[in-house]
Amino acid sequence: MQIGLRILFAIAMLWTGFCAQALVTDTASVQFGQGRVTPLDGGAHLQTIAERIQSRATDSLLRLQGITIIGAASPEGSIGINRRLSERRALFVQDYLHEHAEVPDSLMSYSYVGRDWQGLLELVRADSAVPFYDETVALIEEIIDNGGEPFDGLDALTWLKQLRGGKPYNYLYNNIFPILRATRMHLYYASMLRKLERGVLAVPTITTGDVASVPPGINPVDIYKAAPTASSSLYLGLKTNMLYDAALLPNIGAELYVGSNLSVTANWMYGWWNCDSRHHYWRAYGGDVGMRYWLSHSKPLTGHHIGVYGQMLTYDFEWGGKGYMGGVPGGSLWDKAHWGAGIEYGFALPIARRLNIDFTIGLGYLGGEYREYIPIDDCYVWQATKYRHWWGPTKVEISLVWLIGRDNYNKAKGGER
Repeated sequence: MQIGLRILFAIAMLWTGFCAQALVTDTASVQFGQGRVTPLDGGAHLQTIAERIQSRATDSLLRLQGITIIGAASPEGSIGINRRLSERRALFVQDYLHEHAEVPDSLMSYSYVGRDWQGLLELVRADSAVPFYDETVALIEEIIDNGGEPFDGLDALTWLKQLRGGKPYNYLYNNIFPILRATRMHLYYASMLRKLERGVLAVPTITTGDVASVPPGINPVDIYKAAPTASSSLYLGLKTNMLYDAALLPNIGAELYVGSNLSVTANWMYGWWNCDSRHHYWRAYGGDVGMRYWLSHSKPLTGHHIGVYGQMLTYDFEWGGKGYMGGVPGGSLWDKAHWGAGIEYGFALPIARRLNIDFTIGLGYLGGEYREYIPIDDCYVWQATKYRHWWGPTKVEISLVWLIGRDNYNKAKGGER
């Protein structure tokens, strides 16, 4: 048993080392027309971004960890219209990347800022050509302090329009507002080259859309600091091992996707059947817990996976002759259990919109004390106490998995969602 635990510990250490990659960041932007939800250039820049993401999907040195999408609108127009407009722009980009770059929803989150006063302030501060510069900066700061809401009986935009006869507003409308009509994306990659420092881009930055037009010294990441509204869904699988079901061992399992291609699993079985008249016993209960790493990036809980697991079980089998009982007769589960640990490989195959079949095999160690006995009349006569030390297959699954979660479903053929 100690050998098995040492092996499991060593695997965990290797796993931790494998997952300790550096984080690198990429930034991209798509510009929209005034009041529009489609890109200003017809989607050419967005297509370039999607193609770049797809090309990096085959890069062995970079692995996409997440994309933050932030929709914004320039201040002209009502608060409600601009809030809806910026949200629709963010959702447009998210849906496009999901469809054309095959980015799973679990890796994307989005937020929207409505009237982007904070972005306007940063851009104005960097542009000394703004008429009545100091007064304009002071007014925008006051608007931000008030949350962008109306104050002193007037809408915040009205205050800006009336400043100095509208000269600052006209300049902002023609030179800065177009920059704010954009959705920005921040893409985070894990680098296999651990010497890269956090936040240092290891590959050329995407500079599509209006990123190049942002004044020097302004970081688009700093302009848009709104907290993301998580659009990622719960990814949960409830399952039953059909091999155990066929052996009359009722069982249930659950698997929860926790992000970064990792999931945690737990399974339990319980069957306690007997027929005393023929001395036939079929009893077993126990379970396992584990962690899996999914090799596929297309969708959580689908495709190839590898993992580690620990398990315990007890049993009492007898078919009219010699019987075998795992553990201490009459003891608790902890007294009776056989213990084991191992590594596993599997593949989850989609078969319906909300159903997968998961094929898994695990290799490792299983050991513990068991007793041999013979049923005589109404008694069970002890014969010997032995110890089991088994190295080899300790886990086999052909599980039917029910997928739970808003975005946790399989695509139909042809790419339909």
